[in-house]
This record gives sequence, structure tokens and C-alpha cells, in this order.
Amino acid sequence: MKKTINFSAGPAMLPHEVLIQAQAELLNWHQTGCSVMELSHRGKDFEQYALEATQDLRDILNIPDNYKVLFLQGGARAQFASVPLNILSDNTTADYIESGYWSKCASDEAEKYCHVNRIKIQNDNNGILSLKPYEQWQINPDSAYIHYCPNETIEGLAIFDDPTFDNKTIVADFSSCILSKPINISQYGIIYAGAQKNIGPSGITIVIVRDDLIGKAKQELPSILDYAVQAKHDSMFNTPPTFAWYMSGLVFKWIKQLGGLTAMEERNRSKAEMLYRYIDQSDFYHNRIATENRSIMNVPFTSPSEDLDKRFVEKASQHGIIGIKGHRIVGGMRASIYNAMDLAEVEYLIEFMKEFEKTNG
Repeated sequence: MKKTINFSAGPAMLPHEVLIQAQAELLNWHQTGCSVMELSHRGKDFEQYALEATQDLRDILNIPDNYKVLFLQGGARAQFASVPLNILSDNTTADYIESGYWSKCASDEAEKYCHVNRIKIQNDNNGILSLKPYEQWQINPDSAYIHYCPNETIEGLAIFDDPTFDNKTIVADFSSCILSKPINISQYGIIYAGAQKNIGPSGITIVIVRDDLIGKAKQELPSILDYAVQAKHDSMFNTPPTFAWYMSGLVFKWIKQLGGLTAMEERNRSKAEMLYRYIDQSDFYHNRIATENRSIMNVPFTSPSEDLDKRFVEKASQHGIIGIKGHRIVGGMRASIYNAMDLAEVEYLIEFMKEFEKTNG
């Protein structure tokens, strides 16, 4: 079978070792004679596995005891609504930092439930995009919380500093950078992340929420989105996506075996630095993100023309490189180099880029 390398922004590639294990266990999980997909989420086998996966995630992220870990559905988009409805309480205002497409989507959804103080932090300096540091964010002192997205998947923009504001609740959409590096969880009130990039297959969403923010939900909030209800039922208020939960658990163990998030950050930075270094020395390819805000997860780039961009994507596919086309909003190409991708696969992309440049430059 021909091997392809998936540079898609999501659903993204999964660790090869994890896929091999899932394949081996598919028809007879834990000697039950069934696939994990066929077993009840209420059965002792799956309940024990869910507890173990939750503990592994706690270990990896060093999650304090005063935080609940929820495995939910609906992706980050469901959390765009869940967050304000769960934690606004009697407040009517929230701060939303707009750094790109996804953070603006979060603002748009939240505006249905409260007044949104939109804080636009993207700068365009002669075609080079950068983000204002958090010291320059114009925060409303009376807002219920501050929401931001540390990694904008589409634009390839990232905020690397953890924002700290006295007596403010910070909510962060970590969908495209969760588990890519250590996080100081205690600086956040809520962290949420769709799984389909760095965790597992699509269909499950991780929510890490501080205990004091639970139980403040507005009465009109559907029970399925209520953190208190989900926490009380250990994320099994309804039937959870058991296969996605199972696969996520395998990924957590894979990360542990590789040395945890410190090792994962080193691995990710090495890949990104190598790719950016090649792009920067080239007169053919261009990345328009300021160095200090370059994502280590999503690397967008362009060739000299849209026609060449299209040809690049076509030729890349013929060489086993898939998912490299940029998002329709920004065009060009985008290499999403999440945790599962190794250095050799990024090197393969660079070798293809060199050959394409030589042929079309």
C-alpha cells in the first residue's frame, strides 16, 4: 500500500504506533471478544478505560485537583456557546480577543448571549501579520471573562505567552495546539480543544474547567452543554463517542512513552524551525507571519502565483503528500505538522519543495 503523508489541519494524522495497536485490538478488545466500539459505555471494561485515559491526560498536563476533565461532543463550536452560557452568571459582558478566523467565530457565537467586547489584535505591516502582545489588550475590567485562541489554525498565527490578568477568568480554545507543549493550567479558568488535531479522531472534545466555574449555568442552557451535569455523570450523561475516547487514550499513552510534553515541544519546534528555515532562505516560497507569532503547528506558505500554488498541490498529491492545500480564506499551501508527524516526514516535504522550486522557479 502506498504511504501518504497527511498535512491536513484536521482531521489530522494519528501516530502510526497508535493505529497499529488499534488495528490489532479492533476485533477483540481486552479479551472481550468484541470491538471497543460495540461495548457499553456503562460496562466495567470501558468505564475503567475512561478513568485511566482521564488520569493519563491529568498526568500529561499536570492538571490540578480543582479542575474537572470532561470528554464531550460538538467540537470547539459547541464550546463557543457552552462557555458563555455556563459561566456568565449575572454578568452581561465578556472580552473576546480576535486574532484570526476561529477566535472571531467564537465572538460571533457569544454575541448571541452577551455583550462582546471585541479586541482585535492582528496587525498587518506591509503584508506581514503579527499579533499585539497581551499587555496591549484593552480589557474591560467589568467583563466576566477573557476568551482567546492561542493558535489560529487557518492563518498560522500563534500567541506563545500565557496571558495573565489579575482576578480575571481566562478561557482558551486550544484546539490546534493542545498537548504540543506544557501548559500552566492554573492560569486558566477553562481550556477546551477539539480532538481531531493533536489528540485523536474527530468526535470528541476535551474541556478542562475549574471547579468554581461549575454550577453557574443559565437556566436556558441545554443539559447536554451544562458542565455541572456532565461532571456529575463523568462525561456520560449521554452515550459518549467511545471509539474516539478509546483512541485518545492510546494517544495519551504514546505521549507519555515519548517523554511527555517537554519532549513533545522539542520535537514540534525542531520540525517547525526546519520548515521555516527552508522557506525563509527561498526566493520562491513565502510565509507572511512575523517570526514571534509563527505557529509551530500550522505553517502556511505561498509560491509566486496562484497557478503555481495549484500545481504544487497537484504535484504534491502525486508524491504522496496530501492535505497541503491552504484554507480557502488565505489560499496557498498549509503544512499542519501536529504531534503525530515526525521529523523525517517534514524533511520529505522540504525535499519535494526543493524539487518543485527547481522545476518551476
